[in-house]
Amino acid sequence: MLGIETSCDETAAALVVRDEFGRGTIRSNVVRSQLDEHAAFGGVVPELAARAHVTYLDHIIAQACREAGIPLAQVDAIAATAGPGLIGGVLVGLTTAKALAAALDKPLLGINHLEAHALTARLTDGVPFPYLMLLVSGGHSQFVLVRGVGDYERWGTTIDDALGEAFDKVAKLLSLGHPGGPAVERIAKAGDSHRFKFPRPLLREARMDFSFSGLKTAVRLQAEALAPLADQDVADIAASFQTAVAEIVATRSRQALEQFASRFPGQDMRLVVAGGVAANQTIGTALRAVCAEAGATLIVPPIALCTDNGAMVAWAGAERFALGVHDGLEFVARPRWPLDLDDMKVRSDAA
Repeated sequence: MLGIETSCDETAAALVVRDEFGRGTIRSNVVRSQLDEHAAFGGVVPELAARAHVTYLDHIIAQACREAGIPLAQVDAIAATAGPGLIGGVLVGLTTAKALAAALDKPLLGINHLEAHALTARLTDGVPFPYLMLLVSGGHSQFVLVRGVGDYERWGTTIDDALGEAFDKVAKLLSLGHPGGPAVERIAKAGDSHRFKFPRPLLREARMDFSFSGLKTAVRLQAEALAPLADQDVADIAASFQTAVAEIVATRSRQALEQFASRFPGQDMRLVVAGGVAANQTIGTALRAVCAEAGATLIVPPIALCTDNGAMVAWAGAERFALGVHDGLEFVARPRWPLDLDDMKVRSDAA
């Protein structure tokens, strides 16, 4: 399976093989980051991202085929992210996949970017269904019950900023650079995480939704009150923000695991974490403690497969293709595509 990913600011392609026992092997996984193109703007510029995809995608696909030792003519099918994401970038990848599918007479699979994240743990760890996924990235923060390929139930999401977006905005506020997650984590190591008591929005409510806008605003107000900021002030604010985030994520994860246990009594509990924020060590430590307390297994794929990449798209395509699912060339790109949308399961059931 050839997988193509262009939903945001990574141009990526990969070749993945799925055997008859459902085991996956990554033959190649080529990712070109666009950090340099967007660094001066403090965030991703959609038009620049789409243009970079146009410039580099053909070369990335060719490199993936060379590294895998598999010519394009020998792939069984072609999978590409069809949403959600920045529509310009999504269109570049999906249109390229359609052109290849038509020219090579190969089946096409339009992949939900969130499903690709959700199924990655089956590629890396062979995780059986059902399991719980926590997706924390620049564009998404949500809990999803993964019951099967194409069968998902969203338990909670963010009502405003995604967690990765909140990290980016705090980093920009503190002049720490982009991307924000690694920058905040790095400076927080020198900070006092107890100096500022930032709010933990929604934690008194039973629902499993997130809200980071109020926390971000509290950070801004604190920074303005202390201006001009000394280096230690910046470190303390970053550390206090990160601690608040870790507590929020841990509390919500505890709730999600409790709900999983009540829904599936006696079932082994597995919490899969996906998305770039999965690399944050403070959040990881908090999640390990929660899982140990709940008797659950925490599964975090290698960080290169948690962030956007072509292998996860190829694997999601391979999982669907094994069920007899594929899409026509008329499949359209979707800037928004909830993972629990009814047509996700309909497409699987149709097989």
